[in-house]
Order: sequence, then structure tokens, then C-alpha cells
Amino acid sequence: MTIKLIKPSFHLREEYLSFYYEWIESGEEMIPWVIQKDPTYFQEMLESIQNHEKGINLPKGWVADSTFWLINGEDRVLGGVNIRHSLTDFLLTSGGHIGYGIRPSERKKGYATQLLALSLRKARELGIESVLVVCDEINIGSYKTIINNGGREDWDHIEENGNVVKRFWIETE
Repeated sequence: MTIKLIKPSFHLREEYLSFYYEWIESGEEMIPWVIQKDPTYFQEMLESIQNHEKGINLPKGWVADSTFWLINGEDRVLGGVNIRHSLTDFLLTSGGHIGYGIRPSERKKGYATQLLALSLRKARELGIESVLVVCDEINIGSYKTIINNGGREDWDHIEENGNVVKRFWIETE
């Protein structure tokens, strides 16, 4: 099945809402952070995403970022990715350049590995040659996804609450 990354678009509003509410109903943490944005005012949400890509109206301490949706040939939103254009101290330890997630009903089908591979190409287009990708130590699925995309382990970061964040670098060339 053909999958691709697209920029968020109003024409996929209903499909995105299905993606969003499925995640809400799962009760799981919504990753990447950008899918936590309330889509009630859909056009405003899209404008906010577009502004973030341009570095406009960013919260203090944030960096410009690009958001993409992973869709299949039927325009079903399978996942989302957020690519930060640069790193802050926080992103260097706990966030990385790329945050991604697959909708709960579409997991364990190989989409995450494909999503990260496509995201690495987008990062390269943004001029990022070496990408930092992180995951919690307990997230074995994400660990495998990163390794399958050429991730080289770097030092672990231990957060104040004791959570261990695994850090990996991937070259985009």
C-alpha cells in the first residue's frame, strides 16, 4: 500500500478528526505534541501549524517546526510527525528533532518505520544532516523503529522523574 507524508490540509478535516478522536478515546499520551492541538476550530489549527513552520507566534523557547500527516492511498490519516528545525537544550536531551506517532488502530503494521524513513527525507530537505531521535527506554516499538532507520545510540538522559530517554543520531544523507 502506498503511503506518503503531506502537509496538514483542510480537505482531510473529517479523516483527521477521526484520527484525533480515536487517539483521545484510547486514553494514551498523544505523540507528537502537535496532535494535542484542539481541532474544533480546524482552520485556526492549520494556520497555527503553518505559522510554527515559519517561526511565527512560537511560544517562548520554542523553535520552528514542520508538521506532516502520514496518509495511505485512501487518504486515511495513519500518523503524524513533527520535525523541529533546530535543537534547544531541552530538545537535545528529551525531545530530539523528530517526534512521531501512529494512530492506535494502525500500529504494529510497519507504518512507524516507514513514517520515520519519510521524515528523515523531509529533515534533509530542511537542511538537517544529522537528526536526533529519542524515545523512552520502555518504548520498545519506537526503539526498534529508530534502529531500523539507522539510529546510532548516544548517551541516555535521565529525567527528574527517573524516566530514561534513549537518544539516537541518524544521518539524513
